[in-house]
Amino acid sequence: MSSNRNDSASSESLGRFAYDGLDRVIHEKARLGIIASLATHVPGLLFNELKDLCSLTDGNLSRHLSVLIEARIVHVWKEQRDGRQQTMHCLTTEGRRRFLEYVSILENVVMDAQNDARDVQPRQGIQRWSPA
Repeated sequence: MSSNRNDSASSESLGRFAYDGLDRVIHEKARLGIIASLATHVPGLLFNELKDLCSLTDGNLSRHLSVLIEARIVHVWKEQRDGRQQTMHCLTTEGRRRFLEYVSILENVVMDAQNDARDVQPRQGIQRWSPA
């Protein structure tokens, strides 16, 4: 006599909102900003350009770039520009693939939320749950 809520759930709906494919390395706000910036600037960006685009401090940007470099999402190299050595960053091929996969899953999150939110009528007033 199992009338458990889970019994009525179809196998398709189990874990529907788990979104396991959301890459934790990318999903952090600052790193997502860094990767999105680099995805839109294919030749790469200088450290200070990234810092300005993402509104990060030197230390914060360095820390997040270290994580992305270690994960092989971002490539870094030094080059001479205007007589000074500058640090350039760009997405690796693997980084671009992972970012596009992440964006695809994120699109599913947004579509699920939009579709389901449209179908639900908001409740009037506050209803409190009671186990009795």
